[in-house]
Amino acid sequence: MRLLNVLVICALVLAASFVYKIKFDSTLQAERVGKLASELRRERNAIATLRAEWARLDTPGRIQGLASRHLPALRPIVATQFDPLDRLPDRPPPAASNDPIGAMMAPPDATGSVPAPKVAR
Repeated sequence: MRLLNVLVICALVLAASFVYKIKFDSTLQAERVGKLASELRRERNAIATLRAEWARLDTPGRIQGLASRHLPALRPIVATQFDPLDRLPDRPPPAASNDPIGAMMAPPDATGSVPAPKVAR
C-alpha cells in the first residue's frame, strides 16, 4: 500500500509540473501575442498618418497653388534644344577579350529577335 501511495504522489508531482509548464508556455505566448498586437496597432497608426499626409499633399488646391507659383518660371521646349542624330558620339569599342567582367557586360551579338525560319528547297 505504501508503494502505491508513493507512486500516486510521484504521478501527482509530475502532473503538477506538466500543468505548470503548460501554464508558463501559455503565458509566454500571451505576452508575445500582446507585443505583436501593439506593434500591429502602431503600424496601422503609422499607415493612417501617412495616408492623411498623402491626402493633404494631394489636394487640388495645394497642387494648383504650386503650379501657379512654379510653372510660370518654366519655358516651353524649343526644337533647337535637341541635337540632330548625326551629332551623337560613336559607339565605344568592344570590350577586350581578356577582360572577363567586360565580356559579361558586353551586349550580346543577338538582337533578341527570333531568327527567320529556314526554308527547305
